[in-house]
Amino acid sequence: MNEALLRSLTPSVLGILVRRGADFAAAEDAVQDALVEAVRVWPDDHSSSSRLHSGNGDPVRDPKGWLVAVAWRRFLDATRADTARRRREDLVDEEPPPGPAPAVDDTLQLYFLCAHPSLTPSSAVALTLRAVGGLTTRQIARAYLVPEATMAQRISRAKRTVSGVRFDQPGDVATVLRVLYLVFNEGYSGDVDLAAEAIRLTRQLAAAIDHPEVAGLLALMLLHHARRATRTAPDGSLVPLAEQDRDRWDTGMIAEGVGILQAALARDRLGEFQAQAAIAALHADARAAEETDWVQIVEWYDELVGLTDSPVVRLNRAVAVGEADGPRAGLAELAALSDSLPRHTAVAAYLHERDGDLATAARLYAEAAHKAPTLAERDHLTRRAARLNADRPR
Repeated sequence: MNEALLRSLTPSVLGILVRRGADFAAAEDAVQDALVEAVRVWPDDHSSSSRLHSGNGDPVRDPKGWLVAVAWRRFLDATRADTARRRREDLVDEEPPPGPAPAVDDTLQLYFLCAHPSLTPSSAVALTLRAVGGLTTRQIARAYLVPEATMAQRISRAKRTVSGVRFDQPGDVATVLRVLYLVFNEGYSGDVDLAAEAIRLTRQLAAAIDHPEVAGLLALMLLHHARRATRTAPDGSLVPLAEQDRDRWDTGMIAEGVGILQAALARDRLGEFQAQAAIAALHADARAAEETDWVQIVEWYDELVGLTDSPVVRLNRAVAVGEADGPRAGLAELAALSDSLPRHTAVAAYLHERDGDLATAARLYAEAAHKAPTLAERDHLTRRAARLNADRPR
């Protein structure tokens, strides 16, 4: 059984069932049943679709068509148990003859449906991973460290919410991109690498729609993912960007990300993900932290502020200003921002440390550690405070 093949076929198979008239929720359940059946009867040792076999020993020359046929049968079986007799009989009469699956690709519409504005962000993420990504409920639950029953309820509610949405209505690309970025930022947990899965889904989206912001998000993901191996030490502690071993960055992934970004920027339709990717590319371009082009990074943050007016972007810009124009300039920018912003205290600590005020920096690092959202970040900030306290003259 080729899991990658199954997951790549999931959105198109689901789209075919919906276009045949199946309700989205029922179609999604039927496709999941077909995937389970494929796992059961397809061999484990063949990666070529032309050599797959069905349960009766016949070769599966069209895996997509096989999945469509099995899923449609499962959907009809469920429909026969329903009380809507007339609609049931209509669907049975409409059962298509066997043959190759239609070439139409509804992947893009599925992205739009799973990121529908009526869904909460957590529901949109779960539904995208299941309906577009082909992950099982158990895999998604493990990735998000919640009970499988809880995730199943979340997915069921999401499917009910979008069941009445027309499958062919236009969607919002920006909402889809935000959902994919949420998946990417979860990183790795459970038995699913969510960062890699987000990259795969974004590649799939880029193949379905020609949009510079889709390319910008893909470039951003690749540029960040290229540094993944160096972000933590063997003991699990965080390694700041300036201290990472740049020889271990994935140069092939960086080159791919830069190439995608350059092509997107050339279209002169700047968006926030392209601007973020440009900042990431400048970091990746520096052979050492001291060679980082902070002046240009500040310029890109200016573009990003103009696009989003986000307080978090302004916070990150304050760090860049502190590097480009000196820590006191960064502190002046920081003073204009609310101290309730996430990581505001950590940024203040860093800028005070750069300015030589070690006592204030140590106090702020300790304060930031108490507010840290993760254990790894808390430990990192605590160690920074301890190091500064140890280095201070007595």
